[in-house]
Amino acid sequence: MSELPIIQKTYDLIKWYVPILNRLPRSHKFMLGDRMITGLYDLLDTLIIAKYSSDKLTLLEPLNSKLDILRHQTRLLFDFQLIKVERYEYAGQLINDIGTQLGGWVEQQRKRKPRT
Repeated sequence: MSELPIIQKTYDLIKWYVPILNRLPRSHKFMLGDRMITGLYDLLDTLIIAKYSSDKLTLLEPLNSKLDILRHQTRLLFDFQLIKVERYEYAGQLINDIGTQLGGWVEQQRKRKPRT
């Protein structure tokens, strides 16, 4: 079974990002790093659950704010000089791609099921 592109892209982001986050200095690993890792796994979990849910919008709509939190956390890594500009830009591009796909999925669901 082929995976939804947004799920695959989120999976790829986790596979790329978690090893980087696990190498953060102790002063940042246990607060920022662990929060980011938890947020990434929560994002993937929710996308997979939404794939099978009859009420996808309820699950998908809050993910925009979770992605925005991840964007800000990534910017903090960069501002604290914990990741290089190339990694910051790459992470940002992946997060933006996921956001674009999420927006498309939400829009598709809104057209399918009018809000009351």
